[in-house]
Amino acid sequence: MSVAHTDPGTPDSRSAARYLWWLVNSQRRRVMAGALFGSVWMALLALPPYLLSRAIDDGLQPGHSGTLLRWVAALFGVGVLNAWLSIMRHRTMTRVRMDASFRTVGVVVRHATRLGASLPGRVASGEVVTIGGSDVSRISETLTVTGPGVGAVVAYVVVAGLLFSVSPLLMVVLLLGVPLLAVLVGPLLGRLQGAEAGYRERQSELAALIADLVGGLRVLGGLGGKGLYADRYRRRSQALKAEGYRVGGVASWIQALGVGLPALFLATVTWLAARMAAEGIITAGQLVAVYGYVAVLVVPVAAFIEGGYGITRGLVAARRVVRFLSLEPDPTRTGGTRDAPDTASVLRDPESGVEVVPGLLTALVSARPAETAAVVDRLGRLTASDATWGGVRLDDVDPVQLRERILVADNEADLFAGTLGEVVGGRTGRDEASMARALHTAVAEDIVTALPGGQASQVDAQGRNLSGGQRQRIRLARALLADPGVLLAVEPTSAVDAHTEGAVADRLRAARTDRTTLVTTTSPVMLEGADIVYYLVDGVTAAVGSHSDLLRDEPGYRALVARSAGEADTEDDTRGMPKAVAR
Repeated sequence: MSVAHTDPGTPDSRSAARYLWWLVNSQRRRVMAGALFGSVWMALLALPPYLLSRAIDDGLQPGHSGTLLRWVAALFGVGVLNAWLSIMRHRTMTRVRMDASFRTVGVVVRHATRLGASLPGRVASGEVVTIGGSDVSRISETLTVTGPGVGAVVAYVVVAGLLFSVSPLLMVVLLLGVPLLAVLVGPLLGRLQGAEAGYRERQSELAALIADLVGGLRVLGGLGGKGLYADRYRRRSQALKAEGYRVGGVASWIQALGVGLPALFLATVTWLAARMAAEGIITAGQLVAVYGYVAVLVVPVAAFIEGGYGITRGLVAARRVVRFLSLEPDPTRTGGTRDAPDTASVLRDPESGVEVVPGLLTALVSARPAETAAVVDRLGRLTASDATWGGVRLDDVDPVQLRERILVADNEADLFAGTLGEVVGGRTGRDEASMARALHTAVAEDIVTALPGGQASQVDAQGRNLSGGQRQRIRLARALLADPGVLLAVEPTSAVDAHTEGAVADRLRAARTDRTTLVTTTSPVMLEGADIVYYLVDGVTAAVGSHSDLLRDEPGYRALVARSAGEADTEDDTRGMPKAVAR
C-alpha cells in the first residue's frame, strides 16, 4: 500500500469537486479499504452497549455466572477487534491523505514546469507557496471523509436499527436529529466557505509580499523604503488577522454545534428511555444500552460535522489548485515543429530592423533600456513577434532546438540555492577547465576566492548573500559556460565598476570570437569592442555602424554614450564609498 508514484496522472480540473473526486478515484482500492475499516469500526462501537445490556439482563440473574462471563468475554473480544480495526483505519486513511498530498504536489509542480518562464508573469509567488503548503494539506484532510465519513453513515443506520428494537419512538427522535443538524450547520458551512476563500486570498497576497520583501531587502534598505514596506506589510497582516478572526468565529460555531447537538440528543433520548424504564416499558439493561447507543452516536455525528467542515475547506483549496492548473503556457514558449537552421544564420527583428549577423559581436544602444530589452525578447522568442532565424519564423521553430542554441542572459535570471559550482554549472555540471574559463571571462574569479569554500560555498536563493555586481558576473559566467550558438546578453556590465567592465569587454570579445553575440549597453567600453552597433530611437533602428562612425555622425548617439561615460567615471571615482563597495 505504498503511496510513492512518479506519475501523478491527469487531473480532472473542470471544477473543484471534480478534482477532489479524481483524487478519490486515483486510489480506489485504498479508499474502499479505508471506508470498509471505518464503517466496521464505527458500527462495532455500537455493539458494546448491546453486549453490556445482555450481560445485565441475562448475566446478573442468580446462578447465571457462566452467562455473565460469556458476555464479558464477548465484550472484551469486540474491544480487541475494534482496537485493531481502529489501527488499520488510521493507517489506511493516513496513506489516503499522503497519496492525495503527493499527487497534488506532483500535478502542481509538473504544471509549473510546463508553464516554465511564463509562470512569474501569470501567478504571484505567494499563490504558489500557499498552494504548495496549506492548500495541499486541506485537500488531503478532505479525503478523510471517505473513511470515517462513510463509517458515520453506517454507524448511524446501525444505531437507528438497534434503537428501533428497543423503542420506535426513540428511533424517530434520533432520526430527526440529522435534519436538525443540517438546518443548523448548513448555513454556517456556506458562510465558512465564503470567509475561508477570502482568507486564503489575503494569505496568498501576504505570502507574496513577504517574498518580495525578503528578496528586495537590501535594495529597500539602500533606498530608505524599508519602513514604508514594513508599514504596508503591517496593514495587510492586520487585515489578514481580522479575516482569520471571522473564519475562526464561524468555525467555532460549527465545532460548538458538533459537541452540543450530540449532547442534546443524549439528554433527550436518555430522559425518554428513563421514563420508559420507570414505567416498565423497557428493562434496566435496555436503558443502559440506549444510553450507550446515544453516547456512541456522538462519534458519527461529530464525523458528519467534521466532514462537512473539511469538504468546505477542501473545495476552497481545490478551487485554487484548479485555477492554477487552468493556466496555459505562453504560446511563444510552446509549439513550433520546424528544425532550427543547420548552420549559423541571421537573426532578424522586423519591428526594430535589427539583424544579428553570425560570428559578430553586435551591440544595441537606446536611451530607453526597455526598448533594447524588448528587441532581445523578440529575438529570443520570449514574446510573440515576426522575428526570423535564417528566414524561418522563430515561432515555427521547435522550442527545444531553439533553447539549445539561443540563450537570453538577463539580470533577472533566477539563481537557485546551491553551491557556487552548482549555480554556475547548471543541471549537468561542467569540467573544471570550462568552469575556470567561464569564470575568468566574466571576471568572477575574485568571487570564488573571496568565499570561504570556493566553488563549494553555498549561494542563497537568488544569490541574496552576494552583491549586485557579483550576481551579475555569476549570471554571465553561467551563460558563457552554456556556450550557446547565439548569446543575447542584456546589460551584462551595468552593476560593475569601469575597471571590471573593461576586463569583461575584452575577455567577452576574445571568448566569443567567431560566435554570434548580441549585447545591449550604452557603455563606451563595451561599444568599442563591438563589430556593429545599432542605435535605436523609439524602438526602431535610427543608425547602424561602428562605434566610432556613430560617434562622428550621430549627435544623439554621441550625447547618450558621453552621458553614460560620465556616469561611469563618477561611479569609478566613488569606489571607496558604500555603494561601490557593495558592487
